[in-house]
Amino acid sequence: YTDGGKINAEATPDRVTVEATDTGPGIPDIKRAMQPGYSTAPEWIQELGFGAGMGLNNIKRCSDSMDIKSEIGKGTYISISFNLQQN
Repeated sequence: YTDGGKINAEATPDRVTVEATDTGPGIPDIKRAMQPGYSTAPEWIQELGFGAGMGLNNIKRCSDSMDIKSEIGKGTYISISFNLQQN
């Protein structure tokens, strides 16, 4: 969850890059948050059926590159890229 954020996307014939920045609470332990099943979502969000703990792990697995930075109390930045193959 977050108080707001921004998503920017850039597409070229060779690559799609998406950058997301939020003003949420930040992720205290990125290494742990990257583990399948670990959720950064608060318990009340998980009780609603969200925050299953697969988001960051799946993003990394499905992208060609991923960079994540987070600061407690300030938010999180994620950049992901997908290389496109020419047919």
